[in-house]
Amino acid sequence: MKKAPKKQRQSRILRIVNEQNIETQADLVKALLATGMDVTQATVSRDIKELGIVKVMTGEGTQKYVTLSHSGEVAAGRMKRVFSEAVVSVNRSNTFVIMKTLPGMAQGAASALDSMYLDEIIGTLAGDDTIFVATRDNEVAEMLRLKLIALSKTDITEPTES
Repeated sequence: MKKAPKKQRQSRILRIVNEQNIETQADLVKALLATGMDVTQATVSRDIKELGIVKVMTGEGTQKYVTLSHSGEVAAGRMKRVFSEAVVSVNRSNTFVIMKTLPGMAQGAASALDSMYLDEIIGTLAGDDTIFVATRDNEVAEMLRLKLIALSKTDITEPTES
């Protein structure tokens, strides 16, 4: 197998995600390999981020990757909705803002957060149900915490710091 050009690979990823229930990056790698594309999970992970693909919960209690339309306000509204539906708490520890999400929703919420291009954010790191957001200093972290509470549907309002 030969490595496919990025544009062709990403086009195929979009098609696979739209046509199949892809629950994990490993599933996506397998689907691409089945079509004759030689890819690594690291490459697929980068492509997922670049393409704005997020993981969401299905009605059956499983997760799957979905593409989100990047059409102006529609995409912004969808991304904010993904974020607000997923986040259950927003706290701060020094220069970090730590968010808890519903199980399996941290990556989708972090992707939505990244798409908001907030100046306060240096970077995000997401696990299964936790997102760490790095900021420049304690004051910026507190301002961001308050902003994220406003964007989410959480009832957490007390300042937290360790």
